[in-house]
Amino acid sequence: MKLKRLNKADVYKTLYSRFKGEFLSLKDLPHPHTFKDMQRAVRRVANAVINKQKIALIGDYDVDGVVATTIIRELFSAINYKLEWIIPNRFSDGYGISKSVIDRVDANVIITVDNGIAAIEAAQICKERDIELIITDHHSVGDKLPQAYAIINQKQRDCGFLYKEICGAQIAWYFASALAKELNIKIDLKYLLGLCSLAIVADIMPLNGINRTMLIAGLQQLERGDYKFVSALKERGYFKTFNSEAIAYYIAPLINSAGRLKDAAIASEFLMTKNLDEARAILDELISFNNERKSIEREITKSAIKQVNSSDSIAIVSGKDWNEGVVGIVAARVAEHFKKPAIVLSCKDGICKGSGRSYGDCDLYELVFSAKEHYLKFGGHKMALGLSLKEEKLALVKSLLNIKASQMCNKSEFIDESILGILPFSELDLELLEIIETFEPYGEANPKPKFISKGVEVVEVKEIGQKREHKRYRLKDGNNIAVALEFRAKSSVSLGEKVDIVYTISKNEFNGNIYINLFLEAIDKID
Repeated sequence: MKLKRLNKADVYKTLYSRFKGEFLSLKDLPHPHTFKDMQRAVRRVANAVINKQKIALIGDYDVDGVVATTIIRELFSAINYKLEWIIPNRFSDGYGISKSVIDRVDANVIITVDNGIAAIEAAQICKERDIELIITDHHSVGDKLPQAYAIINQKQRDCGFLYKEICGAQIAWYFASALAKELNIKIDLKYLLGLCSLAIVADIMPLNGINRTMLIAGLQQLERGDYKFVSALKERGYFKTFNSEAIAYYIAPLINSAGRLKDAAIASEFLMTKNLDEARAILDELISFNNERKSIEREITKSAIKQVNSSDSIAIVSGKDWNEGVVGIVAARVAEHFKKPAIVLSCKDGICKGSGRSYGDCDLYELVFSAKEHYLKFGGHKMALGLSLKEEKLALVKSLLNIKASQMCNKSEFIDESILGILPFSELDLELLEIIETFEPYGEANPKPKFISKGVEVVEVKEIGQKREHKRYRLKDGNNIAVALEFRAKSSVSLGEKVDIVYTISKNEFNGNIYINLFLEAIDKID
């Protein structure tokens, strides 16, 4: 990849070009009725409310599913209508709506959020029991659709909703908006949008189009709205400003930890509570879960990395009775480590269940779908998916997917497009910071810009952190000096050496002053 020397104007033009001139406001959001089956679903639920029928909600145990569940719970709380709700247990129920879940509900109407598009068997059971099933889901659509009363999914071929890469919580938000209007009730949709923003980031939605618009509005709402879970998090010093990075690195792992280790319903209660003391108590519980999750994840990641054949085009690893709650995040770690898509499976009693994460621009759903006849269950989207299969099929599936991955996911295509170019230190100033902040929030499809500076001199290096595991540098480029931080430092550069660096730029506010920090992605000695 040939990189050009940049100035601030170049940085602005490059970041602006990512959006192709599309900068939307909330008034530009598509109407809910552009979703196929939205009107049909809303009228059925409104009719159930008017006639006091029993309604049940079935969610999912990741952040997207928890948030979507909470949004619909907030709606029914606003209309003071009893709603039976279940987030399936990852370990006893598995993913989504299933017979074991249906057996536990007493309802005339079942609504799913963030699941259901692959629930062929469950839909048939509902039909046999005269339960009208309304599916709201954003995952990729398979060859066959469930026989449901209504299916709201933007990826259906005959769905008129313009934006295809949205998450389950966004569909839940649209559904809540349409149902509130149908019932002629007032509900604070911006408050619900604040919740929705958590899922947009956590479910790795591309941050352009309506996703960026909804996320910006949601983040603003979280900053100024009365969310007790936000107050509890801020008390603990998890973040100073509510932004996409705070969600990705701090909040999403906490919310996910409940479903990974115990019961995701705990996380929904955390988001839902209007009592600060309750929010604090649940946060303590989530922190405990998350610490335990980290420990389990570290051990499984070590084992998983040892299994990977570096010549494979997709990393597929398995372990006996690995904790199913962490295999998704381990897959992400493995994918990042080897710079290739990864699937991590936990095998028990002849059945392997697990999760996959993509890398680069490889469409993992399309890749894994190519061997669909060998799975027991399968579902997901381009960047992440879940599947199960008989252990006896594992070797065959590995072989088939490696062949397909070698055709689809060429490593040469995995270019780090977040590196904008070569930036001299003379361009590092507050104006550049403002330019970078203009195009926030950063995330999928709008990665935080990285830069390269070449031949800079190390004039100071200091080990920092409780275990001295990080390093802080003072680096000199011509007459300009910058402070750079390297977390979990692995480099061994010394004073006076010349280095090339890859980094992001961040604002550091201290005692009323603003400083620029460089966060190092790589630091390499020049031979």
